[in-house]
Amino acid sequence: MAHNGAPAAPGLLQQQLETSSRVDEVTDRLITAIAIGEYLPGARLPVERDLAASLGTGRVTVRAALARLVERGLLETRRGRGGGSYVLDQWPESSTETVGRILTARLGELRDRFDAQCRIQGTVCRAAAESRSDHDVTVLRARLETYRLAATGLAAQQADSQFHLAIMDAAHNDVLKQVLLDLMATVSIGAPAHLWGEPSTMRSMELRALHDHEHLVSAIADGRGDDADALARTHGAIDLEHVTTAMRRAGALAE
Repeated sequence: MAHNGAPAAPGLLQQQLETSSRVDEVTDRLITAIAIGEYLPGARLPVERDLAASLGTGRVTVRAALARLVERGLLETRRGRGGGSYVLDQWPESSTETVGRILTARLGELRDRFDAQCRIQGTVCRAAAESRSDHDVTVLRARLETYRLAATGLAAQQADSQFHLAIMDAAHNDVLKQVLLDLMATVSIGAPAHLWGEPSTMRSMELRALHDHEHLVSAIADGRGDDADALARTHGAIDLEHVTTAMRRAGALAE
């Protein structure tokens, strides 16, 4: 309402509705991102400026969306040094409807993006097998061991990111690396971290990924480009599996 009691001007009302709708969209996107493991409990979300850039919106919209997630108990805000927005709860029941709706709407797009990601990831791993140095292999083996020893959940996800970044570096092609990182960022706002799935499937996925990592390091170290390519494509399919598993939990996909 205007100050004199008259209705708000149509232009202002439309702007207010659009702003509210955009906050709804960003809120739903963040709820879904947390549920499917783009950000795990204990993870700190990017600062408002970076989140806004990733989501293609303004900081005021992001701030409003984050406040809603705090109210719903998904996030907590910490002040002072090391402050920011931290994930508290991954998938409360209140998130289920949102997760099913958002993933259903994005499924076709996500299938195409994950397919492209697997293909480029395969190319990167092939390049790593062809171009790796002795130092690259040493780093890869160290990153593999860090992943092997990491605690389940956030620590394992972070170790996985460092492992895959080491493969990209071993390819010695900055253009390929950037293409892959840019594509990953269109799928997950948590990139370069991969989706980590929901708690019920998390540990089995981590062990499966460890098995894949071991074979990838072996193929790259031995210079077996065809094997590295094929292994990477198969390994990359885990991300889409997390999405379909989440959709089944949300009742949006038949068993």
